[in-house]
Amino acid sequence: MLVAALVCGIGLLPWLSRTDPALTVLRARSADRDPTPETLRAIRDQLGLDDGPLMLLGRWLGGLLHGDAGTSWVSGSQVLPGVVQALGVSLLLMAGALVVAAGTAAAVCARTLRLGARGRLGERRPGGTGTAVLAALPEFLVASVLASVIGVQLGWLPALGWYGPQWMVLPSLAIGLPAGAVLGRMLDDLLPGAFEEPWAMAAAARGVPPKSVARQAVRRCVPGLLPNLALFVVGLTGGSVAVEQIFDIPGLGRLTLHAALSQDLPALQTGTLALVLLAATAGVLARLAARLLIGPALRDGALQSLHRPRPPAPRTLPLLYGGLLAAVIGFGLPRDALALDTLARLQAPSPEHPFGTDALGRDVLARISHGALTTLGTALAVSAAALVAGLLLGLLPRLSGPLVDTLSAVPPVLAGLLVTGIMGSGPWTPASAVAVVAWSPLAAHTSSLLRQERATTHLTATRALGAGRWYLLVHELLPAVLPPVARHALLRLPGIALSLAALGFLGLGAQPPSPDWGLLLAENQPYAERAPWAVLFPAAVLALLGALAVTAAGGLRPPRRRTRPARPAPSPGERVMPAPLRRPDRPDALLTSVSASPTEER
Repeated sequence: MLVAALVCGIGLLPWLSRTDPALTVLRARSADRDPTPETLRAIRDQLGLDDGPLMLLGRWLGGLLHGDAGTSWVSGSQVLPGVVQALGVSLLLMAGALVVAAGTAAAVCARTLRLGARGRLGERRPGGTGTAVLAALPEFLVASVLASVIGVQLGWLPALGWYGPQWMVLPSLAIGLPAGAVLGRMLDDLLPGAFEEPWAMAAAARGVPPKSVARQAVRRCVPGLLPNLALFVVGLTGGSVAVEQIFDIPGLGRLTLHAALSQDLPALQTGTLALVLLAATAGVLARLAARLLIGPALRDGALQSLHRPRPPAPRTLPLLYGGLLAAVIGFGLPRDALALDTLARLQAPSPEHPFGTDALGRDVLARISHGALTTLGTALAVSAAALVAGLLLGLLPRLSGPLVDTLSAVPPVLAGLLVTGIMGSGPWTPASAVAVVAWSPLAAHTSSLLRQERATTHLTATRALGAGRWYLLVHELLPAVLPPVARHALLRLPGIALSLAALGFLGLGAQPPSPDWGLLLAENQPYAERAPWAVLFPAAVLALLGALAVTAAGGLRPPRRRTRPARPAPSPGERVMPAPLRRPDRPDALLTSVSASPTEER
């Protein structure tokens, strides 16, 4: 049902966007031809646009049942062979990116694994600044730096095209490094709880090699990450549009983007359907893998909670990063972000322009500071809304599961086009488009953690005492699930800020000369070799935001459970009163204590 609704919504895209599809197709075919009424009428007759969207959708579905996805409105070629070829390219790129992401995640968790396997987690200090910077860097910026430095200047690897294994290295690094940093942070957040479980302590006491203990700890934590790993697979396949554009890779994301911009409905519908099927397959495989890894423990309620109370992380780093970010923004606000000086184009940093100038002579520091007001404010609002929606829908996995599998296949660009067609272009259009898909990773994370928390031994014991569902949800499940999901939401804050700005750059929201951070990076990217400061300083501020988000997330911990003070040992001859009993239906209500008789005392 959801897949059908998505495909139907895409089929209505030209009519929702209130544009003439014949004019859009004409511009995509040949931008030099004049849109005369005769030419537009010929295109409408050729494509059957006068029959209406429902007739076109019915014809496409009827042909799809016979293995025919129609012909492209722009190129006139068969759609299905092109989509299959693009899907193969994207899957191959995704495989290379997953290898890079796995290596990056292993490097991020290496110190925690080494200390935890040897029982020395007390020596672990909060950190992760480098990981935060890597996770906050946009994929297109990493791709541009790798292509210009390693591919062009040094000539070590090819930078353009898709002709063999060597052409996979740079795009795989550009996609896999940020994704691996995010997955590594999430895994590193779960590992301390795994090393504190009884099995790990017993293995250390019996002299089990540390490598085996570390391997089992990873195996214990991986099921909680599998739903998000499935989302990463789909995102790496359909969402890496910028990387495919920079490296000229004929992948599925690039094909879908071009089809959406040119309103080539047969190619767009077929590409989206391929992404949805891929998302559904990845979700099913992730659930099967989780069941294979910890299925018996889930069934028997024999798990230990991975989210135990811990002391909050020191607040020095968040205060330092927050102070630096506030200082940069405050120092640049008095400057004019729109003032043009054509005689000062691409000037290096100087006392007059501390961050240099861009291609139009505008002060980069001023544009960063003024862009922070809108970029950060909107990103915080979208992140908060995604966190609330992800938690609420994650508590209802039967409802959110199909939604997550469907929406995870929709790239933000396509979501932006659909939202623009429904709502129209405006300042809140990018925020609505990103919010539509931003909650799905948080909902998947919530459902995965909730499934494991419900199978813990302490929850089974609390339920055996008569605790109801509401008591378990408020006092046991939410305190364990909320902090890691909130840390996950903070970790995605820089990426949401970039997604908002990227949609604005595509014409779906803020337009130049708006000083949004994503626009700054995209506008100054062609001048990265002549004026690297125009790209490095916005990227550095974005990385500073990522470091602030990750270090601030380290202070979000489950609340400590209140424990009763131990009673002193009874003196000789003192009567010992038994512990008060609790009513089975109300674990917080006490029954009247019964005094022990002298016979019982004896």
